[in-house]
Amino acid sequence: MLRVGVCVSGGGTNLQAILDRIEDGTIRNTSVELVLSNNPGAYALERARGRGIATAVVSPKSFATRTDFHRAFMETLEAYRLDLIVLAGFLVILPPEVFKRYENRVINVHPSLIPSFCGTGYYGLRVHEAALSRGVKLTGATVHFVNEETDGGPILLQKAVEVKDGDTPESLQRRVMEEAEWLLLPQAIDLIAAGRVAVENGKAVIR
Repeated sequence: MLRVGVCVSGGGTNLQAILDRIEDGTIRNTSVELVLSNNPGAYALERARGRGIATAVVSPKSFATRTDFHRAFMETLEAYRLDLIVLAGFLVILPPEVFKRYENRVINVHPSLIPSFCGTGYYGLRVHEAALSRGVKLTGATVHFVNEETDGGPILLQKAVEVKDGDTPESLQRRVMEEAEWLLLPQAIDLIAAGRVAVENGKAVIR
């Protein structure tokens, strides 16, 4: 059984997609053991509690130093003996210790086709604003492994989404979630749970 921790900062729609796909059997041999947020008001925490899943709030604002935050963050993760950490709209820079302890075991979903519209400053609606400003005809979402470089880890899955005339950042965001993010993230977790994913020579390989 793949023991998963999900880190979120907001509403948790990607978390909901994961929970629904575990429930209907699309994601196999997987359990969400922890939902962790930096935001005590995140609705994602309510989603987790409604399913009887353990929750935790660890915010940098609650600690005198970043080092203290990093220590608490790591202690919380390690208490749940996690096999995989999923970042689903988590707006906090991870402690560097995470990449050592969980090498190639942290994945993120990003709302663009990396390497477009990614990296520092590209998150939430900003990604879709940038895509519309540039006039691209296709955007999408990417699931990738996480390393020290923002949005720079090996790409696991991508799915394209058409940009339509009259799109706003909000309408595009919604369609990217519905047509790409909510499909890719469960697919990635299921592949990892089945032992079909490896990172070789800096690239993610699906067997």
